[in-house]
Amino acid sequence: MKFTDGYWQLRPGVSVLRPGTVESVEPDERSFTVFAPIGKITGRGDTLNRPVVTVRFFSPAPGVVGVTVGHHSGGLPKQPRFALADTTAHPVQVDVTGLSARLTTGELTVRVALTGPWRVDFLRGDRLVTSSTERSIGVVTDAEGRKYVHDRLSLGVGETIYGLGERFGAYVKNGQTVDIWNADGGTASEQAYKNVPFYLSSAGYGVFVDHPEHVSFEVGSEVVSQTQFSVPGQSLTYHVIDGPTPKDVLRRYTALTGRPAWVPAWSYGLWLSTSFTTSYDEKTVTEFIDGMAERDLPLSVFHFDCFWMRQFHWVDFIWDPATFPDPEGMLRRLHERGLKVCVWINPYIAQRSYLFEEGRQAGYLVRNPDGSVWQWDKWQAGMALVDFTNPDAARWYADKLKVLLDMGVDCFKTDFGERIPTDVVWHDGADPQRMHNYYAHLYNKAVFELLTAERGEGEAVVFARSATAGGQQFPVHWGGDCESTFVAMAESLRGGLSLAASGFGYWSHDIGGFEGTPDPAVFKRWIAFGLLSSHSRLHGSGSYRVPWAYDEEAVDVLRRFTRLKMALMPYLAAAADEAHREGVPVMRPMVLEFPDDPTAAYLDRQYMLGPDLLVAPVMSADGQVTYYVPAGAWTHLTSGAQVTGPGWVTEKHGFDSVPVLARPGAVIPFGTVTDRPDYRWADGVTLRLYAPAPGQRTRVRVPAPDGGPGTEFEVYHHDGTATAEVVAGDSSGYRCEVTEVTK
Repeated sequence: MKFTDGYWQLRPGVSVLRPGTVESVEPDERSFTVFAPIGKITGRGDTLNRPVVTVRFFSPAPGVVGVTVGHHSGGLPKQPRFALADTTAHPVQVDVTGLSARLTTGELTVRVALTGPWRVDFLRGDRLVTSSTERSIGVVTDAEGRKYVHDRLSLGVGETIYGLGERFGAYVKNGQTVDIWNADGGTASEQAYKNVPFYLSSAGYGVFVDHPEHVSFEVGSEVVSQTQFSVPGQSLTYHVIDGPTPKDVLRRYTALTGRPAWVPAWSYGLWLSTSFTTSYDEKTVTEFIDGMAERDLPLSVFHFDCFWMRQFHWVDFIWDPATFPDPEGMLRRLHERGLKVCVWINPYIAQRSYLFEEGRQAGYLVRNPDGSVWQWDKWQAGMALVDFTNPDAARWYADKLKVLLDMGVDCFKTDFGERIPTDVVWHDGADPQRMHNYYAHLYNKAVFELLTAERGEGEAVVFARSATAGGQQFPVHWGGDCESTFVAMAESLRGGLSLAASGFGYWSHDIGGFEGTPDPAVFKRWIAFGLLSSHSRLHGSGSYRVPWAYDEEAVDVLRRFTRLKMALMPYLAAAADEAHREGVPVMRPMVLEFPDDPTAAYLDRQYMLGPDLLVAPVMSADGQVTYYVPAGAWTHLTSGAQVTGPGWVTEKHGFDSVPVLARPGAVIPFGTVTDRPDYRWADGVTLRLYAPAPGQRTRVRVPAPDGGPGTEFEVYHHDGTATAEVVAGDSSGYRCEVTEVTK
């Protein structure tokens, strides 16, 4: 939100209070509070009729400095709040002298000048990271009398900003206004399904604004040398998170807000959907699955979209008897074929659903201020909203889903959760503005915790569309409703990269796009992109996504890339393990792996899949693709051809090919199974060493499918040959071949 008219003036009707000099500091063992009146105090009379800005500095976690800027503090506490890890036992040093007040945690120090104009510096050792300066803090009253608080942190020369959730516009956020407000807006607008009030800087720090409500960011836009963030009300809390590398920032941020769960091995396989508004019944489903088997196309999960339930009844969790007369038998037959089953759900209760009256009488639905049930006709006629702030309502909803799990359903696509009203009353008295974004968190949490309780730790997975900060704990998330074009393919990738820079470990998207029917070229190019993502799903809106609906070449392309992904499971599992344990995502923006390469800062048409594979999706019918390789000899994974960087490369690829390059010196473990993802990944694994340095020693860990420690190998390159040995884990029954690729 912008409050100024250019740099010097305020917008009409806007007034701003800014801290002048520091009047006093009150320290304790782990924090200090600064009292800064507006303007200068030259005598006792200046203390009258003089507002004071109060700023508290503290540390919620190692390497993290928290800041709370406040004006009037007599307001009632508001809920919900983000659930942050309680790590306040870590060392914190507070020092106050005549010139400055300091707080140090790890390598990060905040220093407040106690003389002269307002200035706050954040330092890593002696090096300045970012600053809040004389005009940065503002306690704002707008023309309508509404109150806001903002701060601004400086941007260095060449500094670039990323994240703020799954955003489909320009990947580098400099110059943008970003509103943290969940919306069902597709992938072709500035709106986003997953809004996260956290940004990541190329300078090796992050900023998390600790407010679930509407947060407005001006990233080098209102003031081009600063990033501003503002919230409504009289208080603002944010956290500056140290690196020094971007990956270190994500490690600290996810330690604070939650790490992604370990997801089941079978979820990495290919998912096939009925699509949305197409005509389907059990016969259609069987034909799809038979068609995949006849064409030797590995399939792991079958997804039933909305119309598994009766129209106008969404949601009542009852199979439509006209199209699925024997759901238990059908689910049993699907399981007998080795498939898992996913069904679509959402948190909206149509008036025609039997759950509407049940929920209304029990008080489980969100209400208007007069006590009536909130309703509207968008999506489903007369639909209401489950009130997840009511523990009984959350259990009621979960109990309905448990019936489906008992029937044989394995997981859920947790769709929607963005269009949450703000003129309502919540069971626990939550602030409606704060619940708008936070609703998605409670919704996905309720479903994920049910799956964990019923299926066991590490066996829960959802396909979620909406989220906010902390939502990364409940994977997987997919990119929402994109069109079926190359342009939409690119915007989807930008969304995934932004989400990865926001602490989300796993991400997927609809192969071929959702809206419309993709041209066969779009579909085939999207297949490679989809199978080189953490999770892979064939899904659309009004048309099927079985490959033979496009052409026979699409069948071959799907087979090739599905089998490649299954062979890469030992490598992908290690990347997933890093996401689960450390918060570093499976899909990684190039800047995350190469923060010192200036070109990597702007790359948004390619990514690293795990630490060692560069992927550049082809987004053209003719197969031409231009991508960038950092320094060193990079090796095409399938052909063995080498490309030397740093530099740009232009190539032409057939539909059965895409640039996938191994990093110089990488050891990529390949599994022996190519028709399913859930196998013993270390059993018979082949370790392939690419462009090694003489004398190179590399440790490679292949996790166990249940998330256990697995097996660790040490690979040694010497005199042009390579050897490997097991250094941890049970090596019984394992064999190891080492393939050195140096073409």
